[in-house]
This record gives sequence, C-alpha cells and structure tokens, in this order.
Amino acid sequence: MLPKIDTPIYEVKLISSGKVVQFRPFLVKEQKLFLMNTENDDVEATIKVIRQVLKNCVLNDIDIDALPVFDLEYLFMHLRARSVSEVVNLKYRCNNIVKNDKDEEKDCGTINEISFNVLEIQPTITEGHTKKFQLTDKVGIIMRYPTFELMQKSAGREDADVIMDLIYASIEQVYDEDTVYHMKDSTRDEIIEFVDNLQQKDLENIRKFFDTMPKLEKKIDYKCKKCGYQENITLEGVQSFFV
Repeated sequence: MLPKIDTPIYEVKLISSGKVVQFRPFLVKEQKLFLMNTENDDVEATIKVIRQVLKNCVLNDIDIDALPVFDLEYLFMHLRARSVSEVVNLKYRCNNIVKNDKDEEKDCGTINEISFNVLEIQPTITEGHTKKFQLTDKVGIIMRYPTFELMQKSAGREDADVIMDLIYASIEQVYDEDTVYHMKDSTRDEIIEFVDNLQQKDLENIRKFFDTMPKLEKKIDYKCKKCGYQENITLEGVQSFFV
C-alpha cells in the first residue's frame, strides 16, 4: 500500500459570525473539477464547482449552501491561496482610445497583467450597517444575509420581481412588543402581504441593507504598459479575482 501524504490544515474566521473555520487545501481530485469546468462559460456551473470544492475541503460541520455570499467568497479566496498561490495574476485589456498612424481612433487593446496578494484583501464594511430595522414604535424586522445562490439569481437584473424575491427571502424575523415571528414559519403569501404593506421609506432601509452589507473588493491603480493610460480598477467578488 502506498504511503499517505499528510495534508496541512488552515484556519479562517468567517466575516458574518466570527466563527473560525478549518480547511485543507484542495487536492488533485478537486483540481479535476475545476479543469472539467475550464471551458464552461456557465456562471452557475462555476459556482456549483466552487461550492462542491468547499464542501470537500472544509473540515467543520457547517452548511456551505447557507453561508452569506461574502463568507463563501472570503472562504474560497483563502482556500485558493493555500491550495495554489497567494498571488493572483489577471489579464486586463486596455480600453483607452488612441490614434493610429492614420490619425484614426481605436481601442489600445493591449493586454496588461495585474498581480496582487489575495490574503491582503479584507472585507469592506460600511459604517452604520445593520440587519435590524425599526418600522414603527412597536414593529421591526431583522434581515438575513443572502446566500450566493440568491445573489446570482438577482445579479445584473433590475426587474421588480427579482428584487422583491430577494427581499422576501432575506427577511429573517418580524417582531413586535410581545412576539418574534420567524419567517421560516410563515407562508410565502403571508410574507408578500407583509412586505406589500410596508411604506416606501421602509423599502429604502431594506435596500440600504443590501447596498452596505460586507463585500470583498480590491482597488488597483492600473497603468497600461503601452499607451500609459492610468485607471483605478475595482475588482469585486470571487469571479473578478480569479477569472
């Protein structure tokens, strides 16, 4: 029987709860999942692979699918750093408008390489961010952070139905002076009726909750090696960091 190779164990603290999670680097068997997905441009398929690899590598008894989107991204960034390299090299195409020899305008198009250490990326948390909103003197709500799956369904979409579905799914509790009502015990129709009877200012507070929740981003001062164009680039989310 061939010998087994000891695998190191690392730790990272979740943003939402402060809980310390232990994980091992992903191995060849997990790398195969990424390789099989390399030629696939389907975002949902990529996220599915990331979640499966996390389930394989995380040693604690936690529900990966239930993690807030920023926890899942933060955990995967640390997993990737410990499994492959702390340094990420991305290629960025310069979109600056330049003139050619015929004085015609065109995109610079130069491919530049951007490098940074992912372990230096810390979550951005907006001052005053809160999960709890008082609607009246007696009634309030407590929000839950959306999962990666929920955020993917609403990403890049502004239609009212998608936004409202995100709101319905992200209300965790409603409370008054006497009782706490858990949304898991309420029907979808009851939740819709409750939200439909909120005032516009209440919806704005809920929107603010989504806009200010923790996020992972990296600001880079970029300069094109050919045309010298300078730009401030902000990378946000796990796909921006590794695609």
